[in-house]
Amino acid sequence: MYSATTQIRVRYGETDQMGYLYYGYYAFYYEVGRAEAIRELGFTYRQLEEMGVMMPVVELRSQYYRPALYDDLVTVKTILKEFPTEPAISFHSELYNEQGVFLNKGVTTLVFYDPKEKKKILMPEPLKIRLEPFFRKETNE
Repeated sequence: MYSATTQIRVRYGETDQMGYLYYGYYAFYYEVGRAEAIRELGFTYRQLEEMGVMMPVVELRSQYYRPALYDDLVTVKTILKEFPTEPAISFHSELYNEQGVFLNKGVTTLVFYDPKEKKKILMPEPLKIRLEPFFRKETNE
């Protein structure tokens, strides 16, 4: 399993009249978490695109438990629970407020895509090499 965390402060313009983070911004927070998780692996989306790999979103699910409020410092935890063996990769997101209260969870599924060939492809080898150590089964024998 691989996970990374990042923090985002809820800005006034992202809230509704009640001071709650508007529901549409949660997907944006997931994206920030994904981008930072990939960056912690030593890549950026730009570098992946330069390698000829695009990563379009094909599915997004979100569940809301408690609201994030204006000026909250939200921790976005991004988790890869399974090692991608197909062209798809699923990022699990969990959002917490400053007190550690669980607010929201979501799953965003993207595919590895070759824009020149216009087809799905497997995960690029350099990214695969970086992720594999997080998914090796440890044996204490």
